[in-house]
Amino acid sequence: MTFGYNLSKPASARLSLLTLDKFLKSQKNLSKTPPKLWPNDPQHQIPPSENNQQQPPPILTLTHPILQASELCTNFSQFNQIHTQLLVSGLLQHPPGASRVIRKLCDSLNSVSHAVLVFDCIKEPDTFLYNIILKGFLNFNDPFNAFSFYYEKMVGKFVEHNEYTFPLLGKICAEIRSLKEGEKVHARVLKLGFDSDLFVKNSLIRLYSVFGQIGSAHDVFDDGFVLDLVSWNSMIDGYVKNGQVGIARELFDEMPDRDTFSWNSIIAGYVGVGKMEVARELFEKMPFRDVVSWNCMIDGYARINNVSEARKLFDRMPVRNVVSWNTMLALYVRCKKYVTQALMLFDRMMERGEVRPNSASLVSILTACANLGRLDKGLWVHSLIENNKIKCDMLLSTALLTMYAKCGAMDLARDVFDNMPDKNVVSWNSMIMGYGMHGHVEKALEMFIDMEKRGQTPNASTFVSCLSACKHAGKVLEGWWCFDIMCRVYEIEPKVEHIGCMFDLLSRVGLMEHSDGLKSKMPAEAGPALWRALLSACRTPSNLELGEIVAKRLIDLELMDVGPYVLLSYIYSLKGKWSEVENIRKFIKDRGLSETSVSPHQRTMINSMLMELGVQLKLSCGDL
Repeated sequence: MTFGYNLSKPASARLSLLTLDKFLKSQKNLSKTPPKLWPNDPQHQIPPSENNQQQPPPILTLTHPILQASELCTNFSQFNQIHTQLLVSGLLQHPPGASRVIRKLCDSLNSVSHAVLVFDCIKEPDTFLYNIILKGFLNFNDPFNAFSFYYEKMVGKFVEHNEYTFPLLGKICAEIRSLKEGEKVHARVLKLGFDSDLFVKNSLIRLYSVFGQIGSAHDVFDDGFVLDLVSWNSMIDGYVKNGQVGIARELFDEMPDRDTFSWNSIIAGYVGVGKMEVARELFEKMPFRDVVSWNCMIDGYARINNVSEARKLFDRMPVRNVVSWNTMLALYVRCKKYVTQALMLFDRMMERGEVRPNSASLVSILTACANLGRLDKGLWVHSLIENNKIKCDMLLSTALLTMYAKCGAMDLARDVFDNMPDKNVVSWNSMIMGYGMHGHVEKALEMFIDMEKRGQTPNASTFVSCLSACKHAGKVLEGWWCFDIMCRVYEIEPKVEHIGCMFDLLSRVGLMEHSDGLKSKMPAEAGPALWRALLSACRTPSNLELGEIVAKRLIDLELMDVGPYVLLSYIYSLKGKWSEVENIRKFIKDRGLSETSVSPHQRTMINSMLMELGVQLKLSCGDL
């Protein structure tokens, strides 16, 4: 297209026509080949075509300088310069170039949103590019945006799917917890004829297993003419995670081949249902073990608090990772008498330097420091956190402030608490507990009031801490106030711990005659351990009625436990009911009950009560 110019026209008109001509040529790329945009950018010779039609982009090689520069860029400032050259040169319209650029954004520069912007500049993106974007969203734990992108960009534009699209869609549906969308994916697989693809089939097995639709997963499994090791492993793992270990074992025995994942899955199944003998038998038969195999067995023994077997396996491990150490540390802390071993194991972990402790490691060791009152060790752990710039999440911060609170360093606990960006109910409870156990009942109650003002809902443990603080300080009015708020405002059913605190509080100030309302609230469904928590308040003359209630309830719960009988006999002796004392003594003898069957703590309590019972008998005989 050409324009004729009339030299007699005004200069402004000629300028306008020249501008239009230059604009049209720049838009349609009619005048010449693209300019050289990079120092060594080879010029692409594009022959002129008839009718000045727009030519296809130049042939692209993966060694093109612009593409190589895009692979080397490390920040968005560099990338934006390269992006401009890609757009102007037309190289972005080449599928290989576009895929490398978008993959770079998703993988290295960690910006899927930026990748979507580049994606929108591509005129005809292929399925491969869509898959890269979907995978990028999944890698950054953003399944909902992946789902939106799929429907808006792919389904909305009728883009073809391939065998790599459906596994990504299955994972997206599992992440967003939508079985309905997962079934739509399965229907699309059948409609487009991808049901025979092994990669797609395995993804559907995993999809249905995640949602507990193990029957549908097995239907997909049975429809396969060709199955691979992944198919068998996915099916076994699905049955294990849905609690059907027996069927998983049948499949395991039928498998033509097994790998480490197969063995680990079935062992994890038996560990999950507590069949450690079978799990150990399979473990010893394994032809090859990895660190997951060892960790699974150690975790199984940790679940049943078998410290010795867990430690034996731990010491046998050829290679340990941080999970191995954390499992043993958590086990030692959970089993109270091994807390000191936790500190020793942590020291060994630091000395060997096999792995670096993570947040879970430090939570366990801070809990051990709190239980042992080791403020010095807790301070060292705190400095380790700060020096290594370990991120203090809510769990680790709560463990840190709990350690300080139990060790009596309430100023340090308050500093940690105040610096926490987010606080949960456990954080508040730890502060209330700390102030209460160290005699700062006013600060404990102020913390409780502040907790309510901040919108944090207290739980049953919160009120145990508040009532304990009031009990230690003899604050009857404040204790009744907390108890009333718990029952009336938050509608929390009183447990034995709460009622025990109230009885103890009243007994300390000689107000047991006001406890009738409490006795009516005693939960009948409470277990023996909770009822024994009341025994500490039952051995003073003012608490005899409560002690009688507790002893009778414990006898109902554990008929063969001698402790409640001795307690009841002791109470009857204080009341002078010697016929009842004789009946209980005869019952204990006839049943063959003995104090040797109880814990050392209970034995001490029983012996104490028996000694006092003897004193009462002597006094009674003296009166006669």
